[in-house]
Formats: sequence, structure tokens, C-alpha cells
Amino acid sequence: MQSSVMLGLLAYGICLLAVLGVIASERLMRPVSGRRVALHGPFIFLGTMVFAAAAAAWVLALRHVSLAQDTASASLFTMLALVTIGVLLFGGKPAVREVLGIAMAVGSMLLMTSIT
Repeated sequence: MQSSVMLGLLAYGICLLAVLGVIASERLMRPVSGRRVALHGPFIFLGTMVFAAAAAAWVLALRHVSLAQDTASASLFTMLALVTIGVLLFGGKPAVREVLGIAMAVGSMLLMTSIT
């Protein structure tokens, strides 16, 4: 029981790292996405490497939880990361309705979690 709970938490942690890696790779490749430049250079290389590491982390997380759990947690972690970035970097203030929506998303992930 204890080890399966730890493996499940580890898988969710790996999924969180994968989500953060995808967000970071998108940010790294953003400066060259709208320009007509050659597809090489340090930002493209680094962004591609970060994205590849995130994909590997996603596959590693799938070894310990189901696809439904991993997908739901990735959606939740993406939403939480983007809300946090919006609040910390852009000074956004989430409304009560948005906070309730986030709480419901967290609750739905907890309902989907079937770590036995």
C-alpha cells in the first residue's frame, strides 16, 4: 500500500515536471516562432531538448498511473501553472468563480485518482 501511494505521487510529480517542461520549451521557442528565420540556433536547440525531456517524463509517468489519470493531472497542472504565472508575472487577480473552477478541477482529479 505504502509503495503504491509513493509511486502514484512520484508519477504525478513527474507529470508536473513534464508540464513545466512543455511550458518552458514553448517559451524558449517563442522568439523565433513568428519570424522567417532558419530553424536552427540556441533557442530552437534548447527548446527542442527541453520538449524531448518533457516527453520522456510523460512516458515515465505513464508507467505508474493510467492514461486517464495522467491526462487529467497534466490538464490540471497546466491550468495551475498558467494561473500562477498570470498572477505572479502579470499581476492578475483570479475571480471567485475562477477559484471555484480550480477547486472543482482539483476535486475531479482527486476523484479520478485510484491509488490502492
